[in-house]
Amino acid sequence: MASPEQTAKRQFVNFSFHKMDPAWRRLPEEERTTGKQEFARVVEEYAGKVIVIPYTLVGIRGDCDFMLWRIGYEMELFQEMMSKLLATGLGKYMTTPYSYLSMTKRSIYVDHHTHEGQESKRLQVIPGKSKYIFVYPFVKTRDWYLLTKAARQGMMDEHIEIGHRYPSVKLNTTYSFGLDDQEFVVAFESDKPEDFLDLVMELRLAEASRYTERDTPIFSCIMKSLKEMLDTLGG
Repeated sequence: MASPEQTAKRQFVNFSFHKMDPAWRRLPEEERTTGKQEFARVVEEYAGKVIVIPYTLVGIRGDCDFMLWRIGYEMELFQEMMSKLLATGLGKYMTTPYSYLSMTKRSIYVDHHTHEGQESKRLQVIPGKSKYIFVYPFVKTRDWYLLTKAARQGMMDEHIEIGHRYPSVKLNTTYSFGLDDQEFVVAFESDKPEDFLDLVMELRLAEASRYTERDTPIFSCIMKSLKEMLDTLGG
């Protein structure tokens, strides 16, 4: 008999980071306005098929200006949408320095943890409830997977308990095994960046931290409406 996870429909998740060519800002205002309108129309065309949450990174990171958090049930829709976005007047001046692909999956470590907003049991992501999101790809060492389930569970119990001390921070963990270079993409939503900073510092002290191979680059993003995000691009 199939497990509930095997029968439930899981979501594809994409964190797509983009950088504008400085030449964009030197275009005539009318051309820039038209390009933004074309870009917005493409995003709106996929309403009901792909959830898209826009974030700005202008003035925060130098290598990307905005991020689209996209969630849907068909990987092909991400490609189809991006192809159309690249064909817009704005998209012609846009590069993609980072793009992370993942899927939802039920965590194997949370059976005894029911704290709302932390390590998720859900197969569906409900995004966009907080002003900020902090995103990074995550890779464990191979030694982690050679530990017994009991050993890993003990360390994760500590890890999850630390997270429970910061109820203002919501963790979204998605899985990339075989789909992308990383193993997980973690996305922390919060209205309090200071709480997230303190959480990460405390997690460094947890036993599981010794089995982290990579957890960079880290992106601090501010949620905006699509129009507001486009207006941050300097045009």
